Amino acid sequence: MDANEAPVGPAQAEPAGAFVVVAFVEPTRVGVPFSKRHWPLHVTLLRFDAPRVPALEAVGRAIAADDGPIPVVVGADADFGYRGRVRVSLVEPEPRLQAVHDRIVAEVSAVLEAGAGRIHSPQHTGRGFRPHISVQGERRVHSGDRLILDNFALVDMAPDGDTSVRVSVAAWGEGAERGVRGT
Repeated sequence: MDANEAPVGPAQAEPAGAFVVVAFVEPTRVGVPFSKRHWPLHVTLLRFDAPRVPALEAVGRAIAADDGPIPVVVGADADFGYRGRVRVSLVEPEPRLQAVHDRIVAEVSAVLEAGAGRIHSPQHTGRGFRPHISVQGERRVHSGDRLILDNFALVDMAPDGDTSVRVSVAAWGEGAERGVRGT
């Protein structure tokens, strides 16, 4: 039997990539990399591993279900992370932001049920979701600041296997640059 007669095996599943869904506070363009140590200011909505195309589709469905920009108010500072080493500014509870987070979790969870992947820090989802903006040196927000979240993005945490950079691969919202990188 030659190669043309060989039986076809099961299709290889797309490997899971590492992604995070954010609402950028600072302008950020699709396809422009940034250092893992120097993120644009943002609110993290969910970090997860999943195949790229299903991740894009799931996040797109979740964000498309909202009806526009989300106003938020910055609250007090807090210390997050291992031994409280990450200084953040909390975002006051906002039902629409919580609803977007919950839809993203539901859509991504449905994708994960169908294949490989995982949600990072599930204890920080649903009722455990504490929206915040990490302080980035001199770049930060302050208690009482009123922000409009209108630039939602899916960020690849290791584009082309490079874990030292991040890149927004798709964006949604009135303040977002339209498009999808690399599809």
